[in-house]
Amino acid sequence: MPKTVLIYPPACDPTAPYLSVPTLAGYLRTHGVDVVPIDANVEAFDWLLRRERMETLAARVESRLERLERKPTLRHTEQLLYSALWSARAEARTVPAAIDDAVQVIRDRSGERFYDPPTYAGAVATVDAALRVVSAAYAPLSLTFTGYKTPFSLLNAEEVEADAREERNPFYGYFAGPLVERVRAAAPLCVGISVAFPGQVQPAYALAHILRKMVPGVHLVVGGPALTQLFQGLDGERLERARGPFDTVVTYEGERALLELVRTLERGERPASLIRGEQTEDLSELPAPDYEGLPLDRYFTPELVLPYDPTRGCYWGKCTFCHYGLAEVGTARYRERPVDVVMEHLRELHARHGVRVFYFSQDAVNPKTVLKVARALTAEGTPFRWATDMRPERSLKPELCDELRRGGALSMAVGVESASPRVLDLIDKGVPVDAVKTAIQNLSHAGIGVEAMCFTDFPTESYREAMATVRFVDGLTENISLFICGEFDLTKGSLVAQSPSEFGIAETWRVAGDELGLGLFYRETKDPKNDDEREKVDEALGNLSRRWWLEHYPWAGALSTAHTLLYYAHFGVDCFRRFSDVRRAIPGARPQTVRARFDVAEVARISAENEGAIWDELVNQRRKVSRGDYRALADALSAVAASPGMWRVQPGHEPVRVSMQGEGRRHGRRGGRRPSHAVNAMKEPVRGW
Repeated sequence: MPKTVLIYPPACDPTAPYLSVPTLAGYLRTHGVDVVPIDANVEAFDWLLRRERMETLAARVESRLERLERKPTLRHTEQLLYSALWSARAEARTVPAAIDDAVQVIRDRSGERFYDPPTYAGAVATVDAALRVVSAAYAPLSLTFTGYKTPFSLLNAEEVEADAREERNPFYGYFAGPLVERVRAAAPLCVGISVAFPGQVQPAYALAHILRKMVPGVHLVVGGPALTQLFQGLDGERLERARGPFDTVVTYEGERALLELVRTLERGERPASLIRGEQTEDLSELPAPDYEGLPLDRYFTPELVLPYDPTRGCYWGKCTFCHYGLAEVGTARYRERPVDVVMEHLRELHARHGVRVFYFSQDAVNPKTVLKVARALTAEGTPFRWATDMRPERSLKPELCDELRRGGALSMAVGVESASPRVLDLIDKGVPVDAVKTAIQNLSHAGIGVEAMCFTDFPTESYREAMATVRFVDGLTENISLFICGEFDLTKGSLVAQSPSEFGIAETWRVAGDELGLGLFYRETKDPKNDDEREKVDEALGNLSRRWWLEHYPWAGALSTAHTLLYYAHFGVDCFRRFSDVRRAIPGARPQTVRARFDVAEVARISAENEGAIWDELVNQRRKVSRGDYRALADALSAVAASPGMWRVQPGHEPVRVSMQGEGRRHGRRGGRRPSHAVNAMKEPVRGW
């Protein structure tokens, strides 16, 4: 049989498998293809988040700082680096001793420490701090479980390849070592890399560049939702440059396209460089996701939670802000698996892997469909639970919600979007505010956890309309298990981007130098909120958030994550309100007093202000971005002179300058932003050169 290696790259959620590789593996295997699946995301983080690796990175942080400390002055890019290194210095001295135990807590099979909220919060704090140490060691990198960003890496092919080099890539040792060895041992016809999320784009290219050099001759193919959206609108020379190290790019749904590519290679022929995948109309033709061969014991969780897709596409498909998944505009057409097929697949996965919690992962599922699944589960007495995303439809009556709960429903993430009737009309949500409220209450009263997804700053949204959303969540506190409120971001395939003038947008633009076309910027005809009003909205959301134990993806306290579902199942769906006073702290962290040649807080303040001004000039004024343009503006700024002193630092705290009398003077910047509905690298640039 022909052999194919399928790889899911970093940087993404390491707590559960993602659907793409198991879906492709299941399809190829049923057609006689020998598949070697590699979840390089979980393997890379498993390789990275270890004491010996953290000690090496901590030493790298100190070495880079030492070189800067010897300088008489710091230029702008040096200031940014100095600030990044100092922001992680206390964590770099604390994390190595704590990281192994933190990972053990998160994987605690007994559940004893995982389900102890303070212990779990400490483990989460340690892992997040470890990622900040990685980012500082490779600054100007910003690495999280949702993103991998450097200032220029996705501007053009040269920058993409430069960021793949060993000195810039924290995953290089894993890619060029264990991963390459496994690919060589498999001796495949082709290697497929599946890129589901924007944060995986640069690591996917970095891996491909390494494979191209170290495993010459293998056919490299890339696909997935994030790559599909990236390649939309590219043609000619731009498309060829964007293809970079890959032999073939597959856009849209990839099962049949990848199978045909393998058959083409078997025949000794060369596949096309760009293949548009064929949408599967009858989902009953597709097998269940096949998780065999993945490292199911290495995910960062005490118990496996598996995703499953009973449907594809969105049955509403009209929301004007949305460009999601495998579609040119909006969302893909809605299709469903037959309920008897869904039940067969769930039984098979439950029996094979002992899974008791599933996440139904799709764009949006019709309540009627999950009701049929719930009734089938009730009839069989199947012992597992499930969660999903759902529109807050009028059909979610008390009786239906009760049936869903009896049929295993654990939680629902519902798209509230806004509580302003005018904004909802612009969004074309199709569900009025009162109906959304009733659906949330009915789900909650049935014992199903409700996660409210909202965002502000839709074009023309006023201060009063933003506050209406805040008050809406406030009034339903006892019915909402978790919530998120992001900020509107314009995406190229949304209906807003297609007809911007209809939504109060005066102009949209891209910047010259952005060869991949990732940045889309806009200006409203009239600014509907002033800075003071925006600050008031942020403050109100901050106050509201304190009623829950909220975390960011992928931890317990974030919407629809494996850990959150396990906490619901263990403690009840109201647990994140009951645990609202849980605080993060790295175990064993202590304050340290360290000498600095420069004023740490002042360098951070000045460099942040100047960095914002540079990017405003490049993006909004010149509308042209390049490393050279950035460097010219950075070099024109004044250097910072030395200001020696002693600083007290501690993970999770602002730096404090220690005076001669032993008293501290606190410095620092205001806290961070709310989670963005979608993140663009140039809209929130990573500080660096």
